[in-house]
Amino acid sequence: MSLQNDWENLNVLYKNRLQVRSTFFSYKSKREALMYERGDSQGFLLLNGNWKFHYANSPMESPSDFYREEYSTDHWADISVPSHWQLKGYGKPHYTNVQYPFPADPPYIPSENPTGSYSRTFYITEEALQGKCYLMFEGVDSSFHVWMNGKFVGYSQGSRLPSEFDITRFVREGENRISVRVYQWAESSYIEDQDMWWLSGIFRDVYILSKSDVHIRDLFLNGTLEHDYQDGRLDYEIALSGVYQDHTVTVEIQKEGTVVALHKQDLASETVTGSIHLGQVKSWNAETPFLYDVVVTLLNPAGEVVEVIPQKCGFRTVEIKDGQLLVNGAAIMFKGVNRHDAHPDHGRAVPLRSMIEDLVLMKQHNINAIRTAHYPNDPRFYDLCDQFGFYVIDEADLECHGLTKIGQPHLLSNDPAWKNAYLDRMERLVERDKNHPSVIMWSLGNESGFGQNHVAMYEWAKRRDPSRLVHYEGETRVILSEDNFVPTKDPIATDVHTSMYTPIEKLKVMGGLTYLNKPHILCEYAHAMGNGPGGFKEYWETFYAYDRLQGGFVWEWVDHGLRQYTQEGKEYFAYGGDFGEAPHDGNFVIDGLVRPDREPSPALAEFKKVIEPVVTSDFNDKENTVRIQNRFDFSDLSGLQCEWFIEADGRILEGGIVDVPEIPANTAKVVDLPIHLPAVVEENTDYWLNLVWKTKERTLWADPGHTVAWSQYELPISRYVPVEPQPSGRLTILDKASTTKIEGPNFGLTFNKQNGRIEDYYFDGQLVMPIGPRLNFWRAPIDNDLLGSEEFNASSATKRWKEFGVHAIQHRMIGTDVTISEDLKSVVIQCVAKLAPPVLAWGFQVTYLYTIYSNGRIAIEIKGVKSGEGPQYLPRIGVEMVVEGVYDHVQWYGLGPNEAYSDSRQAARMSVWSSTVDGLHTPYVFPQENGNRHQTKWASFTQENGKGLFISGSSFDFTASYYTVEQLEAAKHTCDLLKQPYITLHVDQQQYGLGSASCGQEVQEQYRLENKNFDLSFSILPYDENAHSPVALSKKIISI
Repeated sequence: MSLQNDWENLNVLYKNRLQVRSTFFSYKSKREALMYERGDSQGFLLLNGNWKFHYANSPMESPSDFYREEYSTDHWADISVPSHWQLKGYGKPHYTNVQYPFPADPPYIPSENPTGSYSRTFYITEEALQGKCYLMFEGVDSSFHVWMNGKFVGYSQGSRLPSEFDITRFVREGENRISVRVYQWAESSYIEDQDMWWLSGIFRDVYILSKSDVHIRDLFLNGTLEHDYQDGRLDYEIALSGVYQDHTVTVEIQKEGTVVALHKQDLASETVTGSIHLGQVKSWNAETPFLYDVVVTLLNPAGEVVEVIPQKCGFRTVEIKDGQLLVNGAAIMFKGVNRHDAHPDHGRAVPLRSMIEDLVLMKQHNINAIRTAHYPNDPRFYDLCDQFGFYVIDEADLECHGLTKIGQPHLLSNDPAWKNAYLDRMERLVERDKNHPSVIMWSLGNESGFGQNHVAMYEWAKRRDPSRLVHYEGETRVILSEDNFVPTKDPIATDVHTSMYTPIEKLKVMGGLTYLNKPHILCEYAHAMGNGPGGFKEYWETFYAYDRLQGGFVWEWVDHGLRQYTQEGKEYFAYGGDFGEAPHDGNFVIDGLVRPDREPSPALAEFKKVIEPVVTSDFNDKENTVRIQNRFDFSDLSGLQCEWFIEADGRILEGGIVDVPEIPANTAKVVDLPIHLPAVVEENTDYWLNLVWKTKERTLWADPGHTVAWSQYELPISRYVPVEPQPSGRLTILDKASTTKIEGPNFGLTFNKQNGRIEDYYFDGQLVMPIGPRLNFWRAPIDNDLLGSEEFNASSATKRWKEFGVHAIQHRMIGTDVTISEDLKSVVIQCVAKLAPPVLAWGFQVTYLYTIYSNGRIAIEIKGVKSGEGPQYLPRIGVEMVVEGVYDHVQWYGLGPNEAYSDSRQAARMSVWSSTVDGLHTPYVFPQENGNRHQTKWASFTQENGKGLFISGSSFDFTASYYTVEQLEAAKHTCDLLKQPYITLHVDQQQYGLGSASCGQEVQEQYRLENKNFDLSFSILPYDENAHSPVALSKKIISI
């Protein structure tokens, strides 16, 4: 056969590919069918495994006749299928976000088009050849030709879509040989420009299905609700293949093993339709995803079973009424995430166990919706979404974002020559996934401008499946741009208004536009790149404040890092540019709520907290009542148990169960709390009431006792009295021109007058703090500092700060005074310094006041007076010091247990926490500022013998790390970080918030750190936990 250049021909989307159908498998009996074991299905032959593989730089360099039966591939390498060849040592992964990695000249692609040739043999039995044989590819990136036993079978493109071929006349009993040539680029690559790695090959399952001559070709099962959403209705459409006359089909519906409906229908046409009305049913929703079994059986004229096809079915209705999106008559809130198929070792060839791990984590963190960004996922993923309970926006494999780089974002979407390519992707999406109750919206794709081709996709989808809604952000973007973000009309090719990264103030405007007939959702927001996002709380307060705002989908679920190892065997996760590819978009692919290995980031806990389904408020300490709001959309609270406990100093004093009355979904009640206040209230002690909501029963995703929501209230019973520790013993002071050396009964230190720092602080003869506190305004930039998104009117905070030299502040000592008390029990050292950057004149006049007591306590007061015109905001205001590395056991009283920042602190609660210095560190794939503990009142750092350092203050933040700020800023990967033998300790008045400026909103005003006069005070003490606990010590140093 002479190969034409099919992969650059808009008129050739496929050759011999069959019409796409829903995903199902046939069985010999009903009993086998209801086991849903694909491997046991009738005529199923999985072709995954080792294939022979040849890699070439272009189609012209690949073996032209490798598909011939006499061609030997014995000398070829082996490659596993499914996989991407770039992850098996051929070519290299290439990451871009928007830009094409080839010239933007559609439909043409480079002549250097890496090509993979695959070959393998398999065996087929005589029984399997009695009817029809079909070959299914569930995903091949990007286009491919296929041969069987030397004969051409067909061609297809559309990387994340199924391609099925009839191979009946090509296969034979015994050994067969399949050959596939895969092209990295095709003209379809112009509309597969998603924000992800470019990875090629056969990356999803390949299998053969053997069928009887007469068989069911396709099924469309649509379960909906009627009669006030109480009764079930199943509409079915069954397409036949072969000479079907005199055959019969039965459609049976089972509920938990009991038959509740049975229809039998003689086949009089190639496609039969029908409706079954069931009466009252258990409906499907994301909270209670009840599934029925639908068993479709094909019988021959003798009444014998030809095949049995099982399908899970959920009854639910999706609609828009009065400007709101309703499921089963209830307005829902999308607590969603965008999810790519991504695995650190396998790329988009995601194993089933990883899909399950994702969904379990999501459910455990209160997530109820998924947008399949930006293409159809593995078919098995939708089965899991049906079972676990998720609302799915199922997105077409379509994005041509790179056209914005040439100023023509709508080019292909308005070009009639591309219409069939657009429609092909919509049709294959809908036909494959049409039986899944979890899919409540189709999406026309992502960031492809807007044009008539989208309108054609929308119209086709609504004709084929009017039961679902259609989503597309591109049209809303055009409307918002034309109307200056106050839309005056509803879109025509999407059933919802949808936008990306909309700032909160503009979102509030959207919420108030009640004249619009369609709701508004954020298909992307809260860009979770690195340390962040900040501002979840304000987004969700806004969603709940306006009826037409129905939540959104966080960008995104998982970092796309690819697991790599250094020559020394250190693991790290690679991102754009790490493979020498160009152009690339760096670590912009590292932007998930979980790391590539599925380790949750602190942001996931924050997200779980702000979307929790039970919210308490208005605690009345006089009446012991609290308002409980049920934010489930369907469920009451009977499946949860509310536990209460009163805590002080990390100890639980009292506790019990709250008797919660029936509180229907989206309602609230004031409830009595059976709490018992402590009979004795200790001085200088905080008392906290905690309410925790836990699951009662085991679920698919959690054991009994899983926490879904919690709240905390400070009880107004604390009594604070001033306490100043009375030092004993006397100081020995040696005051020289450049230093002051101070010794007490069990400590010693040196004060360096030249730099204004404490040095060599000893306790019981051991060095604890070699370098004492000094003001510091810099932090290792987080991604949201570095990457200001111009598209969303955010600028780089790091760039602004560096322009003002914040990273290079220098100290100039002006003067030092030493005052020794007459009783030799204290020394006061006051030093004045000017802090300013090179070149510029702005800065601070700073007064450091150290009061050093004979018991080793150092009370530190720092006052800064701003001078000159500097930056409007600062990264942090605090001090940096160095502590010996052995003091790595950390306890603190403050917010915890995870890191927290001013605009990302909802998931933290007040208690006494413990960790190690290593445990405080968050290993972001791209190293940056991390590990901050917020609103701390005291912290201790001890070694194994219990001795160390104690820090106290009214409220401060701290970070403790084996890595310096300079190391974190310089490192590109975790493997670049060299653990130091000392701890870098920061005690801060405050840090600048996190925001999500890397792609979205800057830090909100209330979380920014103004560059202005400041005061900072705290104490440092030597500490021995063998003498007293840190809690006891904290009560001895209270100053009011």
